[in-house]
Amino acid sequence: MHWKADLKTAGAGDFTIPIIETREDACKPANAKLVSEARGIFLGGGDQVKLITILSGTPVGDAIWDNYVSGGIVCGTSAGAAAITELTLAGNEVDEEGNLVEQYIGPGLGLLDFKTLIDTHFSQRRRLYRLFVAIAGYPEIMGLGIDEDTAMIVRGEIGKVVGKGGVTFVDGRTVKFDNAEEVTKGRQLTLSSLRVGIVGTGYTFNLREREIEALLDERPIRTSLRGRQTLDPRGSR
Repeated sequence: MHWKADLKTAGAGDFTIPIIETREDACKPANAKLVSEARGIFLGGGDQVKLITILSGTPVGDAIWDNYVSGGIVCGTSAGAAAITELTLAGNEVDEEGNLVEQYIGPGLGLLDFKTLIDTHFSQRRRLYRLFVAIAGYPEIMGLGIDEDTAMIVRGEIGKVVGKGGVTFVDGRTVKFDNAEEVTKGRQLTLSSLRVGIVGTGYTFNLREREIEALLDERPIRTSLRGRQTLDPRGSR
């Protein structure tokens, strides 16, 4: 199995790969026990909607959540990465038969908060437009488009980009006009003042502030009347 070789190459040490293809599998006590005792959990690729449907509300799904909130490491690739946020995105692209698949936005596993939504294979599959459409419909959500062979390692509110590509962030809070409701009726998307940026390898990004840490570190320091040093809010404009 390719996963075994890849995990060994990455230095994962001892690991077990439980096969969870149905909700029945996700309800087995033995599988839930494996997950709850794991030092790290890796969610594979495939179909993120199916993955969430199988895991949500099951002992395995609960074990993933409990492991995460107890300080465990949860990560994923492709669909596994797309599933860990509050909302998950799928569809709105042409399938192998040339048909446009309807866009789906629904509940994710909710592990990564800060109102984020993850899209994967981002540059390689040219998914920027798809993420624009998603954020236009949910402007309070921040989209994170992760390139192939790239990861964002999140500790607290800080994410560091590693790998060969970058992570594109799309913030819809500044949008002044959009026609998101009309897009489903066949019209092209129209947006104004959408905030977009790219975080390259080695850079860190503040998920709460939705900004590159290097910019936040440059905010000037002012002294208050009581002698305390605080960040000048004008420096972030």
